[in-house]
Amino acid sequence: MSTHPRFIHLRTHSEYSLLEGALRLKKLPALCRDAGMPALALTDKNNMFAALEFSVAMSGAGVQPILGCQVDVAYVTAQPGEKERAPAPVVLLAQNETGYENLMRLNSCLYIDKGGALPQVTLSELEINADGIICLTGGPDGPVGQLLQLGQMPAAQALMDRLKAAFQDRLYVELQRHPGESGQPEKERLTERGFVEMAYAMDLPLVATNDVYFPKSDMYEAHDALICIAEGAYVDQQDDRRRLTNQHYFKSQSEMIALFADLPEAIENTVEIAKRCAFQAYRRDPILPKFADDEVEELRKQAHAGLKARLEVIPHATSVEDYTKRLDFELGIIEGMGFPGYFLIVADFIKWAKEQGIPVGPGRGSGAGSLVAYALTVTDLDPLRYNLLFERFLNPERVSMPDFDIDFCMDRREEVIRYVQEKYGRDKVGQIITFGALLSKAAVRDIGRVLQMPYGQVDRLSKMIPVEGVKPVSIEKALADEPRLREEAKNEEVVARLLNYGQQVEGLLRNASTHAAGVVIGDRPLDALVPLYQDPRSEMPATQFNMKWVEQAGLVKFDFLGLKTLTVIQNAVEQIMASGRPLHIAADGTELYAPAAGTENDINAIPLDDERSYKLYASAKTVAVFQVESSGMMDALKRMKPTCIEDIVALVALYRPGPMENIPTYCEVKNGLRALESIHPLIDDILEETQGIIVYQEQVMQIAQVMAGYSLGGADLLRRAMGKKIAEEMAKERPKFEKGAVANGVDKDKAREVFDLLEKFANYGFNKSHAAAYAVVSYQTAWLKANHPVEFMAGVMNCDIHLTDKLAIYFEEVRKRLELPWVPPCVNRSAATFKVEEGALIYALGALKNVGVEAMKLITEGRGDKPFATLFDLARRVDLKRVGKRPLEMLARSGAFDALDANRRRVFGALDALVNYSAAIHEQKASNQVSLFGEAGDDLPEPRLHPVDDWQPAERLSEEFKAVGFYLSGHPLDDYMGQLKRKWGNDRGVPFMTLDELTEKVTERGAMNARLAGIVAGRQERKSARGNRFAFAQMSDPTGAYEVTLFSDTLEAARDHLEAGSKIFVTVEATMESDQLKLLGRSVGPIDAATADVSSMGLKVFVDAPEAVAAVATVLEGAGRAVKGRAQGPVMLCLMGADLPGEVEVELGQDFIVNPQIKGAIKSLSGVLEVEEI
Repeated sequence: MSTHPRFIHLRTHSEYSLLEGALRLKKLPALCRDAGMPALALTDKNNMFAALEFSVAMSGAGVQPILGCQVDVAYVTAQPGEKERAPAPVVLLAQNETGYENLMRLNSCLYIDKGGALPQVTLSELEINADGIICLTGGPDGPVGQLLQLGQMPAAQALMDRLKAAFQDRLYVELQRHPGESGQPEKERLTERGFVEMAYAMDLPLVATNDVYFPKSDMYEAHDALICIAEGAYVDQQDDRRRLTNQHYFKSQSEMIALFADLPEAIENTVEIAKRCAFQAYRRDPILPKFADDEVEELRKQAHAGLKARLEVIPHATSVEDYTKRLDFELGIIEGMGFPGYFLIVADFIKWAKEQGIPVGPGRGSGAGSLVAYALTVTDLDPLRYNLLFERFLNPERVSMPDFDIDFCMDRREEVIRYVQEKYGRDKVGQIITFGALLSKAAVRDIGRVLQMPYGQVDRLSKMIPVEGVKPVSIEKALADEPRLREEAKNEEVVARLLNYGQQVEGLLRNASTHAAGVVIGDRPLDALVPLYQDPRSEMPATQFNMKWVEQAGLVKFDFLGLKTLTVIQNAVEQIMASGRPLHIAADGTELYAPAAGTENDINAIPLDDERSYKLYASAKTVAVFQVESSGMMDALKRMKPTCIEDIVALVALYRPGPMENIPTYCEVKNGLRALESIHPLIDDILEETQGIIVYQEQVMQIAQVMAGYSLGGADLLRRAMGKKIAEEMAKERPKFEKGAVANGVDKDKAREVFDLLEKFANYGFNKSHAAAYAVVSYQTAWLKANHPVEFMAGVMNCDIHLTDKLAIYFEEVRKRLELPWVPPCVNRSAATFKVEEGALIYALGALKNVGVEAMKLITEGRGDKPFATLFDLARRVDLKRVGKRPLEMLARSGAFDALDANRRRVFGALDALVNYSAAIHEQKASNQVSLFGEAGDDLPEPRLHPVDDWQPAERLSEEFKAVGFYLSGHPLDDYMGQLKRKWGNDRGVPFMTLDELTEKVTERGAMNARLAGIVAGRQERKSARGNRFAFAQMSDPTGAYEVTLFSDTLEAARDHLEAGSKIFVTVEATMESDQLKLLGRSVGPIDAATADVSSMGLKVFVDAPEAVAAVATVLEGAGRAVKGRAQGPVMLCLMGADLPGEVEVELGQDFIVNPQIKGAIKSLSGVLEVEEI
């Protein structure tokens, strides 16, 4: 690198100039070395996102970082009638620490309190924060340049005077030359002379910059595509879209010197400015607000008092003396590392949340291993009860910030954050920015769009890029691994162009948002420590540094996570309390356990040895049970048959790629089917609870401690080195471990063997503290489901009230598996949300599609304690116009008005009249008009409801489906299932099954072929890369919804049967992939054909009106008499009525054609109560 540089780049845009800059930060040191430049300025557009990262990276590589920013300035106030002029950029560079602090404030000013306007600062803000900053005037695009282009020399002169007054000898007149094929851009040509004359007249220095956006000129076309992505434009648009040329690259010193040969001082001044800007941003130690005058004493006081309170109500895992020793040990480490304030701050907002009734999780991550945290009620897990290690959380041999991840109720998390803002000051609390990158698949899609390629072609190309883990591989790797992609690029120039551009831009940053949970708290206004950003969707500012670099800047991150399960638990507990009983009393009055005083409704106080809960786990009835909902987890539960909380902790830790292979061993040893294998007697006690398997990171630490004499802090360092595969560290640790083990009497070969074993398991061992905390939450949901199932399911469904797919699963659980009583949507019984009444789940009006909870509250509030008597009573008491016609249609379709008029078709047809009637009444009420006879509207005539036949059963179900999103009161295939079971249920080759039965079988036994019944909900056809058509068909049977993939041959034969509403019979190949049932269709046909020759079906018809008997006979006679080979069977009538002594059964003396269609026709008759198969 040149020791005497002649030019330094002072205006560059990294990838943090989102979708605009293409200089990759990690490659900047190499660019500078290659160009012989010992310094470089980074001036991203309207941000300092990379300031600290840039400073550390460049100084670490021996290059002087110059911290700057291109800032848009609102330089002209529009006059009345004038169009608002867009802000224009100036370049600001930090000279010293004061300048850096002012630069951060200006960056915050760009976003904060701008009311949604484009990022900009005012001239006043620029003047106030000018100290320590060098200002370049921004070239032709800058505010002075804009005025020069408009020929407004006096205004340009006045603005330059104002800038000179603010920046004094730190103002430089910026010149740019980016000559293209047609010469120098017009804006540069129009402004350069004015700039030079003004500079000489005002005694201002000139400076030359190249506005750098990409590293080399050959990236121009790819960069232009990147600009098009940002602007929603197309590469081939024939207009003045392009504002950059191929000269906006990282030019060499000689190129810039040649370009400004006539103005050498402009080149020389770049070096002069670099010398003036010697400041480097630096890392800070953690900064926290002071919580108390003596934080050490305050923490000790709170911790000891908290532990005393805990020990008064919990079962002791060991002696009080051991608890106290552990507490004092932890306190000593916390004090020695300087973190008492951190613990106090966390404890304060968690205590506040609990006092407000906001559910808080028992713990998360390694923080659950701290007894101090347990004493402060930061966690609700006794670490001694679960043998959790404090050193896994805070290691005295490795100084790093503690990091509590705290789960709050999803609905009330924001309240806790607002409390923190109010306590410490809104200007001292902020969120953390995150960045989204343009990954390979997205790059292909975006560039394909700006190249105006057909969507189908781009979609196909994108899908050729494989995914590894959760991210797609790079385009370069995809080309190496995927011959079809190479072939496409070879055969079509536009595809080659797309992939070429894609490789150049993939990985660049495309957008900024805020971290889902991270919040920082400072001891001073945040903009004194970091620049701030304002996400338009958030009221709270965010730091411009991401999570890694905000901590390097000295701010401490607190994670406020929202966990839906806590909301479910809270809702369920509230449902139980609303029924008038405490948590420990079952619906039948049974006492479930004896709670300590004051803990009657505390879910954290339930016993962990409840037999019903473990039976629920062992039977895998765990739909909606936290952490164990998947089919794979259910299979593991059946094999494990958990009997204690430690089993659930182990399962949470084991059910992950890698450790999963140990689940069979764990289950077999636990259930006595295999002997526990001892690794070494010294460590048998450590592995006893996990059936001889190393499951937890903490076990790795304990083995190193017991076998090789490590301290737990040293053992944590060993665990980290093993987990991260740090070869250098491992080379040091192996002999140390072997030497310590041999000193403890362990054979050297065995010591080597154990070290190898630890190395293998440390790679995927799980944090026991986290597993234990989440196992407890899982147990709480299992306990609620086992002991308060109706209230639990109400809580679950309320948390997913707008997710129809999930509601369908949960409702099947309520109706079919748990067989709980339930009430369909009803304007006289339902609330806007799910509730429990007299032991039954009352379906929520707000759960219907296209209604909304708030609209349904209008109905329930209008009802109050007095049920509606008629539809017109409802119209008088509720302003139906405010509710809206669409929601009312859904209510009618669902049967929610059945209590007022059971003819759904009539109600549906009368809605316009009802809404108009209701609107007229409420308009009278609003104008305070009262009739001579009483209430407003009493004198308005009720609209006449015309007589009309109700929808047939199949049509009722179809309309109900539209409103609910799934079949609620029945399923169109209910009448077919018995016959299909009789015909194919015992077929050993391809048996008929329900979806539930098939899912269970495939989970247990693996892939199989089966027959399913289905009603088609819809299908989507696609074309494969080879041009073959295939489809995804959505169907359902009485146990749930499913999707079948149909390839070309099957699709061609089945297409006529795949219209929405068709009843079909499908043969499938079923497999389980990532806990999802995958179905490949092999044949599809109409269900009526499949049931045409099924015999031995009889019917029992319950009627309560004499005329129904004749109607039934007419249907049967109309179907014709029994014919050999056709579905036939006996029919029995069961007469019921008040004037009869009981049920009177009458068997018709002959067999009739009896099939699902006949059964359905009979069910639809007036006076028929029910039809059963016999």
